[in-house]
Amino acid sequence: MAAHRSTADILDAAVHVREVARNAAIGAAGVDTVLAALSEVLDYDHASLTRWDPLRRRHTTLAGSYPDDATAYIETRLHHDPVFPVLRGPARDGLWLQDVPPQLLAASPGFQDVLSPLGIEGGVAQCLFAADGRYVGMLNISTRRPRHTPDPARAVVTLLTESLAAAVTPRPAESRPGGLSPRELQVLTELTTGRTNREIAERLYITPRTVGTHIEHILAKLDLPNRAAAAARAVAWGIEASG
Repeated sequence: MAAHRSTADILDAAVHVREVARNAAIGAAGVDTVLAALSEVLDYDHASLTRWDPLRRRHTTLAGSYPDDATAYIETRLHHDPVFPVLRGPARDGLWLQDVPPQLLAASPGFQDVLSPLGIEGGVAQCLFAADGRYVGMLNISTRRPRHTPDPARAVVTLLTESLAAAVTPRPAESRPGGLSPRELQVLTELTTGRTNREIAERLYITPRTVGTHIEHILAKLDLPNRAAAAARAVAWGIEASG
């Protein structure tokens, strides 16, 4: 059991996780191998690694062992949970279940309706960020009974976030076509709704002029005549705004 391992054992296991995550990042191994390696650092009953899709505003599970209803919550509702802003806070450290204030747990549908019925009493949720600061996904780990988590294991989960983020970040071959930047893809997504530049600007926290510039670049890159044609191209690619 990982919980009874020495600090040296945990650090050795962490080195293995980093190697496996590097292989997953370049496509030489599946993300499921990363979760398997993590079990040597931190013993768990359920775990998942998810990728954040900024276009559809949802998570996609790349590997995981949660039941279907818990997986669905993580993918489509977790980012609306009251706990999520804490997870994505400036500290960017993992949020361990036993450290969550009781009042926050009481307000969390994710804990009350999903985790608690599974008997979950421990674990950690760790947001993952790319080197350029983009939020790219999340690690979720849950245990059904209270378990002592050695301090080295807690530290290792945080130290491994860069490697885990690389493992869930799409490789170039998985990127959307058109050579568009992430921000251009966000603007393109908004075009499918028929929103004005000002409305798009308010949603993306940029200026209307910046929106207009992005649209000009989108039309040039895709060789399209107008925003309606760009919206049609986005729909053909399966890109649609969530609301």
